[in-house]
Amino acid sequence: MKFSENWLRHHVPTNASRGELAATLTAIGLEVEDVTALGEALDGVIVARIVSARKHPEADRLQVCEVDTGNGVVQIVCGAPNARAGLIAPLAMVGAQLPGGIAIKAAKLRGVESSGMLCSAKELGIDPDASGLLELPADAPVGMPLATYIGLPDATIEIKLTPNRADCFCVRGIAFDVAAALDGNVIPLDAEPVPAQSDATMKVSLEAGARVPRFTGRVIDNVNATVQTPVWMAERLRRSGLRPVSFLVDVTQYVMLELGQPMHAFDKDTLEGEIVVRPARKGESLALLDGRTVELDEDFLVVSDSRGGRAVHAVALGGIMGGLDTRVTNATSNVFLEAAHWIPSAIIGRSRKLGMFTDAAHRFERGVDPQLPGIAVEYATRLILDIAGGVAGPLIDVTLSEHLHAPKPIVLRRTRLARVLGLTVADGEVVRIFTALGMKLEPLDDGWRVTAPSRRFDIEREEDLIEEVARIHGYENIPTHTPAGALALVTEPEARLNELALREQLAAREYHEAVNLAFVSHTLLEKWSFTEQLVPLANPLSADLAVMRPSLLPGLIQALSHNRARQQDRVRLFEMGRVFHECGSLHKSPTIPGRTPQTSNIPPVETPSLAIVSAGHARAEQWGEAARPLDFFDLKGDLDALIAWGGEPQRWAAHADGLPGWLHPGRAARVTRDGETVGYLGALHPRLAKELDLSPDVHVLELALDPLLGRRLPKALPVQRFPSVRRDIAVDVPEQVSWSQIEQAVRATLGTTLAELRLFDRYSGKGVEAGRKSLAMGLILQDASRTLTDDDADCCVRNVVSALEAGCEAKLRG
Repeated sequence: MKFSENWLRHHVPTNASRGELAATLTAIGLEVEDVTALGEALDGVIVARIVSARKHPEADRLQVCEVDTGNGVVQIVCGAPNARAGLIAPLAMVGAQLPGGIAIKAAKLRGVESSGMLCSAKELGIDPDASGLLELPADAPVGMPLATYIGLPDATIEIKLTPNRADCFCVRGIAFDVAAALDGNVIPLDAEPVPAQSDATMKVSLEAGARVPRFTGRVIDNVNATVQTPVWMAERLRRSGLRPVSFLVDVTQYVMLELGQPMHAFDKDTLEGEIVVRPARKGESLALLDGRTVELDEDFLVVSDSRGGRAVHAVALGGIMGGLDTRVTNATSNVFLEAAHWIPSAIIGRSRKLGMFTDAAHRFERGVDPQLPGIAVEYATRLILDIAGGVAGPLIDVTLSEHLHAPKPIVLRRTRLARVLGLTVADGEVVRIFTALGMKLEPLDDGWRVTAPSRRFDIEREEDLIEEVARIHGYENIPTHTPAGALALVTEPEARLNELALREQLAAREYHEAVNLAFVSHTLLEKWSFTEQLVPLANPLSADLAVMRPSLLPGLIQALSHNRARQQDRVRLFEMGRVFHECGSLHKSPTIPGRTPQTSNIPPVETPSLAIVSAGHARAEQWGEAARPLDFFDLKGDLDALIAWGGEPQRWAAHADGLPGWLHPGRAARVTRDGETVGYLGALHPRLAKELDLSPDVHVLELALDPLLGRRLPKALPVQRFPSVRRDIAVDVPEQVSWSQIEQAVRATLGTTLAELRLFDRYSGKGVEAGRKSLAMGLILQDASRTLTDDDADCCVRNVVSALEAGCEAKLRG
């Protein structure tokens, strides 16, 4: 937010210096990013009028001007393209010292005497425009010091606002905070209702429900649209970062900057019938003020007139920008002023969706006072009538009261205030702060009942009021105390591994940790086919950060892609974080980007997760081993190592069925623990890899973190007194039967007698039927109470073969 220092002081008179004012703004949370002094050295610069201008005899681009100073006529040689007879412009007299150290002296240019310099805004240090002389109004008093005429010296102050302080997107909003901090008072706004001078009006209908609960307007006929914007208004706009355009446009911009209410002025003669505020229709197009024609959908709101008896002709894009066909011009005579209240969720993301940014959308996205529209129309009407004349009709105010935000009283307890701040703030100081901020107070026995003004959307609970007292009273006045109290030592449970240790294990396996935002774009999730149970944000930072991540992989893959685009061929990343899913049924319609999410009191489900992405060679470049591309089994080996670290690998299994669509069929697996799916690993699906502009060698792993961190409690066992017996068998099984199925069958059959099971060979080809494979395994058998005999071992083998024949279609090979 950029504004003029003098404009702010007009609303809240204070003796504080510029430096003190800037320091105060920063101290109360309105961080000052830049202060640019204007017109500090303009002594000797006056308002002058060019009497005549003739071509320089020795230079094509120079003119010799006779200039009236109000105290005589001087000769000036000028090269500005807009220098002409009758022009009122600034003149730096001989002896003046301009900003930047430019000293004005009498000079001879190409043989012609010049006694001063006609100036551009840039040469005066008040604007970057150097295209020509600064043109002043025709009624500017010749001979008056320029600084006096345009209100200098001044300064442009730019502050950085946090999203919760939407009320400070205007000069008066900032003024209330300054008044509270500097013990001042805000001058009341002169916005008395303008009495109707005619019956001219327009019928307005609201068809967007709670998204537009208020729409105000007024018809003003016989306006002189060609009148020049007053200097004081034009300068305030210019110093706030807006360039004056035309009077009617400037008035709406001026009111927005001063009061915080975006407005729009229509040429009434271009409107027909009734004004209808409604959702846009799919495929509807609208030509905007910036010259672009945009195609809309039902997610946008429009203002339309009712040509032909139906609301079919959109004339403005609600809360964002007006239409080209109904704009005001110098030919406009009859004006329809509009100021509406668009709720934030109806505007958020819409302008970004169209690739545009407007001051109106920026304010409406953060919240505008719902009581402002009528005040803004009255204020703008008064300005127009005073400067451009006209005949005003009655105020049009169509309101859906049930949808308007109404501030609720909040109780502030005196004891709670002292406890949170750590000091006692005098009752008088508390009352002064809230009164200066425009809040209403009702004294209670133990504190106050406080009602915030409608512009303060951020005041919702007692803690918000305490924060207001803290920032205005001064954080520097809150004493610093060393915290005291007994610290309870918490021991980590032995049955759970430490997350830091898991990070170290992954780092030891050459993975680098990545930390990504918990927000992703809906478009990216659609590529991954994540469309259900999504958790959209009510107020996203941008369209690319509009949904809470349902998986760590989309963000982690983007990090991998970012690294590979920078010549990093071998990338190995992991991330530990939470993923979010909507609590409830899986059968929900996908979230539409930009559309207002349905709020619920049920919080989303948060699941701690681990994700790994890897691409490139399986091993770092070296001389001892030939380069080999990464494959499924490399990543599976890393997972097996992490599982073995917990000490219970027999509880885990990998299955080839039930895979999500983003994994490559045949090169991926579903991971289970105790039969419950906890994650997936494998190669990225070629279709998705192509869509993400990745090579097909990308492998991923994601699984819930808690099952991985659980481990078997250490238990001391005596050294076995009796020897083990080994029996090797080879079985012929169908190709689709996984090793995990075989392992589970063997362990279930032998129970505690099986000390270890080793797979040492896999064969398919000659001698084995097509569609089948041969697996050779070693059974390590041992009993804790006796030595197993050959008959015992043979019995175990027979039982295993029978179980495999029955459950896995196995055949014993000779």
